Amino acid sequence: MRHTTADLVFTGGPVLTLDAARSRATTVAVTGDRITAVGHDEVRDLIGPKTEVVDLAGRLLVPGFQDAHVHPVSAGLELAQCDLTAVRTAAETVAAVRAYAETHPEREWITGGGWSMEAFDGGSPTKDLLDAVVPDRPVYLPNRDHHGAWANSRALHLAGIDRTTPDPADGRIERDASGEPTGLLQEGAMNLVARLTPPSTPADRLAALLRAQRLLHSYGITAWQDAIVGTFGSMADPADAYLAAARDGSLTARVAGALWWDRERGAEQIPELAARRAELSHGRFRAGSVKLMVDGVAETGTAALIDPYLDSCGCATANRGTRFIDPADLRAYVTELDALGFQAHFHALGDRAVRDALDAVEAARTANGTRDTRPHLAHLQIVHPDDIGRFRQLGATANIQPLWASHEPQMDELTIPFLGEERAGWQYPFGALLRAGATLAAGSDWPVSSPDPLHGIHTAVNRIEPEGKGPVFFPEERIGLTDAIAAYTAGSAYVNHLDDTGSVRAGALADLVVLDRDLYAAPPEEIAATRVARTYVGGQKVYDAGL
Repeated sequence: MRHTTADLVFTGGPVLTLDAARSRATTVAVTGDRITAVGHDEVRDLIGPKTEVVDLAGRLLVPGFQDAHVHPVSAGLELAQCDLTAVRTAAETVAAVRAYAETHPEREWITGGGWSMEAFDGGSPTKDLLDAVVPDRPVYLPNRDHHGAWANSRALHLAGIDRTTPDPADGRIERDASGEPTGLLQEGAMNLVARLTPPSTPADRLAALLRAQRLLHSYGITAWQDAIVGTFGSMADPADAYLAAARDGSLTARVAGALWWDRERGAEQIPELAARRAELSHGRFRAGSVKLMVDGVAETGTAALIDPYLDSCGCATANRGTRFIDPADLRAYVTELDALGFQAHFHALGDRAVRDALDAVEAARTANGTRDTRPHLAHLQIVHPDDIGRFRQLGATANIQPLWASHEPQMDELTIPFLGEERAGWQYPFGALLRAGATLAAGSDWPVSSPDPLHGIHTAVNRIEPEGKGPVFFPEERIGLTDAIAAYTAGSAYVNHLDDTGSVRAGALADLVVLDRDLYAAPPEEIAATRVARTYVGGQKVYDAGL
């Protein structure tokens, strides 16, 4: 009996299905927005006169990549401002700011960001460098991790920041030996200036979303979780952009939104979050997650640690980092959110923050039973060995950002010396988590780092950054190629509650990516050289490199 012909057939190359029932195939058929058959030559019987046939020519077909922790709208806005992500030295950074200011004389403020801490001595640029190139307008530039910002004297003056200004409870104004602000603002202190910067318009945010979506599709990304849907510091709320794009059909990706937990408020905001979830969920956008920022980042000494940071001489300090949410409160909040069906999405870098987040998940499980809320912990820079097994036990997903697991100046100069040898070895324990049975999802935290999943996969497999030569960053924590791809596909699909994506199987949505080569036929050192040839969402081509 002859079956109905397919609309689209991929054939002539390897297919990584990530489906336990059929791990590899060579031909895939698509009808409408769904995969209708997976196999070998027998699937070619579904080719009819109107079927589009894609000859893979030996190239690898994989499920669409999904980024489980990303900020596309803020990234898209930064791309249209003073974008410093491509420069690496202090001189290049200052020159880029000068050039942007000179070519944009109409801008009331110079904004953008993405500068690298390792470009400056101690990771701390000063206002004087900015004053020399932009003396007459305020400048506000977050660094690449967006946990610190660099401002010039004009911006500090407008914000009323001087030697008498106290540090906010959740941040720090860096000061010189005389107590004068240097121009570097950490964590919550950023908002002292950020609140004065010109707000983006709804049109700006929609354009930024579509700009970011084009780039993400070019990297094979078909779905993502936006890690902050709400207003945070200088980051505008992207909700209106998502809702507009979902309604007019320009949102071609599938997006889960993580509603921002205002860490200056308490449980009284939970009904508001429930109302936002109902208001914002439309079409390909769903807002069923809540983002809870538990701590800061290690390179600024704000990631929350069980034992204190060290100083430059290797001696213990009094600093254990910053806990943005009281642990008892966190347990109560997560328990209530879980009871309402919300997913908890934690920012947790330090081992104390990871433990606090896991304790909150455990409290919710104890109170509510095991519910299909799929909590996940993002970043996981330092995980105490005692907590590795708890991920599997509690059903908490490890949301990894693989590009950070490598030797580079920010790691070697600004992090490892202040952690100490033993604790430095607990960083980014991908292999240990997998061996303990944890589910891995993966993301980029773009614009903090590149959104290219193939660069992340390269680093997860090699523990060397794409352009790096070594040494390997804790080689025992390397994971296999299939495990790394699975984190960016099936693992992130699980976190995003997109259960009919993440693998190539009959009945699944046809979110698919054609790579320009077979990753399994080349040495692992060449993974990062791979490019995306085509990206499909629901059987519709959303990117074509023309390869």
